[in-house]
Amino acid sequence: MKSLFEQHKDNWRRLEDLLGMLDGSGLRGLTRVEVREFGELYRRAASDLAIARAETRDPKLINYLNSLVIRAHGRIYRSESEGVSLISKFFRRDLPATFRKNWKYMAIAFGVFAGFGVFGFIATWIDLDFTHFVALSGVTEQIKSNDHWWTSLNDANQVGATAIMSNNIIVTIRAFAFGAFFGVGAFYDLAFEGARLGSVFAACYRIDPAFGNSLATFVVGHGVIELSCIFFCGGAGMMIGYAIIDPGDMTRAQALKTKGMEAAKIVIGCACFLVVAGTIEGFLSPSSLPPAVKIGTGLFTGVVMYSYLALVGRDDGESVETELA
Repeated sequence: MKSLFEQHKDNWRRLEDLLGMLDGSGLRGLTRVEVREFGELYRRAASDLAIARAETRDPKLINYLNSLVIRAHGRIYRSESEGVSLISKFFRRDLPATFRKNWKYMAIAFGVFAGFGVFGFIATWIDLDFTHFVALSGVTEQIKSNDHWWTSLNDANQVGATAIMSNNIIVTIRAFAFGAFFGVGAFYDLAFEGARLGSVFAACYRIDPAFGNSLATFVVGHGVIELSCIFFCGGAGMMIGYAIIDPGDMTRAQALKTKGMEAAKIVIGCACFLVVAGTIEGFLSPSSLPPAVKIGTGLFTGVVMYSYLALVGRDDGESVETELA
């Protein structure tokens, strides 16, 4: 029913925004004015649902409003102590739904990283001195000496895996935090890390192709998850930067709060993914297992992670919500 949609779509979107602000904090996460607004918007949405059921035959609109009202009702009457259910809900719905809602930022982050990765590869292939420009001084000597540093992880897997996890989480949080500088910081960090990765592979393959193949075999098992998390956190940082630049119909404070909470969900999810990547990098990647096993691990973990983000927690309400956005 187009007239109903046109009259009340802004109210529905605002209710969605408030629901997003409630995730992880409950009603205590809202100001008194926002709590009153939330209650009023909930009552209006319930009324709109009744009208839609009586006067329209649009099942998508009815499903969307029904989902919206149920979510709002649950927030109002839910017990304050949710315990483990909050964690379960985060992984069953909140994380994948937030990723799908903001996938364009992740795609932009991937494009920046990949583009500068290609640039770094070409620049280093033409001139090996480019490695100094991306803070890789000494890498050419390491390649020439055939120093497979990653094999040392086999000597102390637990220590190595823990150090790798910590480093990876720091890198992704940095990419996220830099996004606060109007998104420019995240862009720079993604560009630099992409150029750095492309540069080291170009140096390897130009000096000693066998060394390059060995490095690629080491990276492939954990690299799909690890690199994806860099894109995701960089995209999350861009979300915050863009909210500052263009808050849309909300005030900058409201937009920053909404996108900030969504970005935080992505960063928390990435921290969990990186535990998996760090475990693989510390135990499987430096092992003497055949390359086919490591390649298969990389492909398998990538398919599982992206399938989870793309498919888990979908419902009819979300599909309509995407259409309304």
